[in-house]
Amino acid sequence: MSDKTFKSGMVSIVGRPNTGKSTLLNALVGTKISIISRVPQTTRHQIRGIYNDDHGQIVFIDTPGLHRGRDKLDQSMNQIISGCIHDAECLIYLVDTTRKVGQEENNIAQKVKDLKCPVILGLNKVDLKSADIPGYIAFWEEIKGMPVTEMKNFAMIPLSGKEETNLDKLVEVIYDFLPEGPALYPTDTVTDTPERLTVAEIVREKLLMSMSDEIPHSIGVIIESMRPRKGKTIYVRALILVERDTHKEIVIGKNGAMLKKIGTLARQELETLLESKVFLECFVKVQKNWRDDVSIIQELGYSS
Repeated sequence: MSDKTFKSGMVSIVGRPNTGKSTLLNALVGTKISIISRVPQTTRHQIRGIYNDDHGQIVFIDTPGLHRGRDKLDQSMNQIISGCIHDAECLIYLVDTTRKVGQEENNIAQKVKDLKCPVILGLNKVDLKSADIPGYIAFWEEIKGMPVTEMKNFAMIPLSGKEETNLDKLVEVIYDFLPEGPALYPTDTVTDTPERLTVAEIVREKLLMSMSDEIPHSIGVIIESMRPRKGKTIYVRALILVERDTHKEIVIGKNGAMLKKIGTLARQELETLLESKVFLECFVKVQKNWRDDVSIIQELGYSS
């Protein structure tokens, strides 16, 4: 690639839940763009992280993990993924090499195998002893019906988003695949995610970090108000949606201890993000079956 050639394009990161897509995005961009937790399907939105250097601009799109849709929220997330797959100039198909392949992986590979755009098979978590790189190579060869050496518009890279292994190599390969073109965003931009959505996602991340496995998928966060107050303090009112009274009790905790903990963790990160003092108020509301309510899904900022 010539030093005078400037390239740009959209690169979607897809894979099943918990393969490390958000960790990889944050590592590539060099700052926290997408929330992370051990809970599968943490990412619900299409999150863009923008990488800039002298060679060009790469707009990485972190997508929700592909999974079977159980309700309108799941269906909305899968629609987001489908759009990202077909709109991208290049696609990173990220796999967790420490997990067995299984039917879920097969379903995703079937969606990816016939794409016309270049595909990079990201063999993630190679820093862990349980990584099965040969198993995933054999799986992809079986899906495609040919050896990887014969695949066109294809690359395969061992990665570790957590340890930042081979990220420079990944960027180099992406540029090889991208077309020449101008920057799609101002070069000082790292994300186009709306500020209120980012704030809501930070609150939700702290909930996922603090809660038991019983309730994470039934939690939604709406920022009802966000405005400056006297003394350069930003007031944020966050509404936490749960589906059951028992879930509300868990989120609030004994004498309000859990909600206070969540609020403190979120406020600390928000003050860094917003570069201002933050007064955060969190309220919990039971809204049964909110994941099937189109109006609430839209209010949360998801496509319907």
